[in-house]
Amino acid sequence: MLTSMSRLPFDPKKAAGAEPVKAPERYTVSQVVDLIKTTLETRIPSPMRVIGQVSNLSIRNHWYFSLKDEDAVLHCAAWATAVRKFGFTPKDGDEIVATGHISHYPQQGRTQLYVDQLVPVGAGALELKFRALCEELRGLGYFDEDRKKPLPVFPRRIAVITSAGGAALQDVIATAAQRCKAVPLLIVDVRVQGEGAAAEVAKAIRWVDAQHKKLGVDAMLVTRGGGSIEDLWAFNERIVADAVFKCSLPLVAAIGHESDTTIIELVADRRAATPTQAAMMLVPSAKDMHKHLDHVKKRLILLLTRCAQQHGESLRRLMGDLRRMVRNRVVEGRARSA
Repeated sequence: MLTSMSRLPFDPKKAAGAEPVKAPERYTVSQVVDLIKTTLETRIPSPMRVIGQVSNLSIRNHWYFSLKDEDAVLHCAAWATAVRKFGFTPKDGDEIVATGHISHYPQQGRTQLYVDQLVPVGAGALELKFRALCEELRGLGYFDEDRKKPLPVFPRRIAVITSAGGAALQDVIATAAQRCKAVPLLIVDVRVQGEGAAAEVAKAIRWVDAQHKKLGVDAMLVTRGGGSIEDLWAFNERIVADAVFKCSLPLVAAIGHESDTTIIELVADRRAATPTQAAMMLVPSAKDMHKHLDHVKKRLILLLTRCAQQHGESLRRLMGDLRRMVRNRVVEGRARSA
């Protein structure tokens, strides 16, 4: 008799896994690849931003490269239409952020990131973007010295495009008042940093240029105080460069400090290191004008004196000639009478 602790005899028919396994459905290679491709494209978020180091960069019409970190490698491809928008060319070892979508390339059995955007990591990204735009604009003639206009000697009015609450404006107002109160300023308030600032600056430049005859404006000053490259970036945007390039009025730009250089300053007719220096370029000095007038007055008096002396001498010679002629006629008349 079996106790409750006894085991029943082993029955292989009841063992797990004893049922015959059905053969799996067969797939062609193309079907498997299509399944992988569809799964990748539908289940992985898109667009995806991936950070990594560039490796094995191959630059042809299209770009092929890998992104890697310490533990893995991801193949990447960028079509020529996307490459033209990158604005820089990375090199192996550079750390970048690539934005695109994951898919599968059936012909090579390769899963890869198809890149639409590419930017360097860190502060160097803006620097590279700045250099790329500089190179483009230089090629288009935006920086050519022969297209830059001379500044007016005595402008009727100067439009100052800047933030109404910034210290740069106060510097300009104080300098202009000190140099010549007869030259009024037209203050055009705009944002000088942050989202939308570039569009506001460009719009203000176009507006002043279009209305300058009605406003009595003969020159423009675009300025702001110092800051980081991020703070000054509005003045490195293409929309601002285009507005300055097409502007018919002479324009002075003073952005940041002397060590800072922005694209608007490279396109402008004149660049000033500070807002104060910019005001000194555009607003004539009343003291200097008085000195110049005194000099002109002295020169004019001297010229008039010399002219009077020359004419007086000529007049005296003429009078002498007339006296001699009269005496000769008198003598001739008396001789005939005798």
